[in-house]
Amino acid sequence: MVTEKIDLAQFLNQQYLCESLTIKEVTTLIDYTELATFNKGDIIAEIGDVGEALYFVIEGQTALFAGNKTESQVGLIKAGELMGEMSFFDREPRSVRAKALKDGTRLLKLSRAMYKRLRVEHPYIAVNLLEHAIISLDHLFRQVSQDVSTFSSYIYGPGKK
Repeated sequence: MVTEKIDLAQFLNQQYLCESLTIKEVTTLIDYTELATFNKGDIIAEIGDVGEALYFVIEGQTALFAGNKTESQVGLIKAGELMGEMSFFDREPRSVRAKALKDGTRLLKLSRAMYKRLRVEHPYIAVNLLEHAIISLDHLFRQVSQDVSTFSSYIYGPGKK
């Protein structure tokens, strides 16, 4: 368990989320999370559920899928990336399903209760987490905007709406 915590701290210390945190602060963040392991096809978060946790991908990949009867992949979350932040912060039902794409996909899960404690007990760490969530949402928004723009150009031709 101690070796695993050290490995997690070393991994997180190399990620954008923790670039302005000390190794002690990274270890503190880990203390507020739990490690969850999923196998290929396992559902991590379901459409319609309200997000009660944030997830940070440690190993493997997850994908976001839209649709109930016919699924289509709408996003890919790789190691080092945050997921689940939209529903977690706005408390609205999830609009996509998150699934593990590989066996042994490992995520750090930060529950709402532990996040609330983190905000009070270690506000600097919580602020870093919030900044990372904002950047993650910004990247998602920019990607969707680019996809819509590309699709619009394909359908209507360049420069037309």
